Amino acid sequence: MQKKKWIQHASKPRKKGALHRQLGIPITQKIPIAKLRRIVKTPVGKKVGHHTVTRLLKQRSQFALNVQQRRR
Repeated sequence: MQKKKWIQHASKPRKKGALHRQLGIPITQKIPIAKLRRIVKTPVGKKVGHHTVTRLLKQRSQFALNVQQRRR
């Protein structure tokens, strides 16, 4: 039996807003889903806009997309 609120424990509280900080987007604004998808598809080392894609950025973007899909 799985816990209903598993996502609260999936990321550590001190990492809250890390993707926003990494992309330079204020926490009050939503990150565009198209931008997250572009980051996930881009190979590590290439640029998306003015941000270089790193492994950690890809992981955070994929996690954000997964959480977004769960909410629907």
